[in-house]
Amino acid sequence: MHELDEVEFEVLNVLYFVEPFEKILEEVPYAPNIVADVLKTLIHKKLVVAMKWDDVVQDYKRSFIYDSDNMHAYSYLATKEGLMAHNGQ
Repeated sequence: MHELDEVEFEVLNVLYFVEPFEKILEEVPYAPNIVADVLKTLIHKKLVVAMKWDDVVQDYKRSFIYDSDNMHAYSYLATKEGLMAHNGQ
């Protein structure tokens, strides 16, 4: 099980549903650069996935490649592992 720090816990708390970067910034009391770094860490730990809107299917699809310099271009969702880590604390 992954140990989460306070910022990771608060970010995961917002990601039970797909949320854009801007919405995450509204929900957690941290600077954008800190939130971006935490998201990158959570993605690396496979606790969060980056999502992109697909106009063809009219739904979000997992983006296996994301531009870490442009976090605003994506939405984010906690994985099953991320939800389990969040609920385990």
